[in-house]
Amino acid sequence: MKILVTGSAGFINGYVVAELLEAGHEIIGIDNYSKYGPVEKSYDSHPRYRIVKEDCKNVAVMRELAGEVDQIVAAAAMIGGISYFHTHAYDLLAENERIIAATFDAAIWAFQNRKLKKINVLSSSMVFEGTTEFPSPEGAERRSPPPLSTYGFQKLACEYFAQGAKEQYGLPYTIIRPFNCVGVGERRALSDKTIMSGNVSLAMSHVVPDLVQKIAKGQDPLRILGKGNQVRHYTYGGDLAKGIRACIEHPAAINEDFNLSTPHAHTVLEVAEPIWRRLNPGKPFRYVSDDPFKYDVQLRVPSVEKAKRLLGYEATTSLDAILDEVVPWVVEQTRLGNI
Repeated sequence: MKILVTGSAGFINGYVVAELLEAGHEIIGIDNYSKYGPVEKSYDSHPRYRIVKEDCKNVAVMRELAGEVDQIVAAAAMIGGISYFHTHAYDLLAENERIIAATFDAAIWAFQNRKLKKINVLSSSMVFEGTTEFPSPEGAERRSPPPLSTYGFQKLACEYFAQGAKEQYGLPYTIIRPFNCVGVGERRALSDKTIMSGNVSLAMSHVVPDLVQKIAKGQDPLRILGKGNQVRHYTYGGDLAKGIRACIEHPAAINEDFNLSTPHAHTVLEVAEPIWRRLNPGKPFRYVSDDPFKYDVQLRVPSVEKAKRLLGYEATTSLDAILDEVVPWVVEQTRLGNI
């Protein structure tokens, strides 16, 4: 299968493209390198991978590329951690709307005039920002109050783009909601603003890399946003990539939405302490709480039954295995100044 992956130089897509190539697919990536600047990927020279250095908002380019492929993975977006939601509140809404509209315009054209069969839309767990249903099943995002953050609201709008394109033009879709991706390969964004946590500048306002770099830089006591009892499902990037591949390949995924996540929940403190033990063996774990950010959702617990039932998909990598890989990588990137 030939697949167009938008935002192919991004963090999650670093896992996704590698997974799709390993499965034998041919990939066209498009990215304007606006987030990190030029980045090198292990698959850049792969014979079945081609990167187009362009902006996804260019509908003419997107039409040309969409006309070549069987499916699209619509993943390009401005995206960041919790501080990003505050510093780029308007851009997250306006820029991501332009990106998704251009992508759907091209997809609808390619579906009507070429061989395109389906669009796969990367949404977000933030669509469940206002939910009171836990675990949160697919469908709870429509029964809940709309997200308060502009990022969460726009990601929910992406799902409505899929609904509208299907209703008006018959374009098949799959909506994919990753939960709290953790892995290697993410760097400080070019547009990140300096936000301090004690004596350390936050890396990406993502829990694991920020905790690692603060501990690696000797912060003691460790400063944690909020009480540390926020619940998340930290899911390995390689597991998410397998789930996204299942959404692309499996016929049961057509016109469906899926939460892709580990079934295991952890509080921030349950993540911070094992990182501390890895970097400060024998030293008592100490922390203090800082005021949390406005959109720091306290409880995010997905239902994962639907993906298991329809796709046979499960995320199996444990938190310990994730930390064994990610902690030393973040420590090295911190030393090099990339985080």
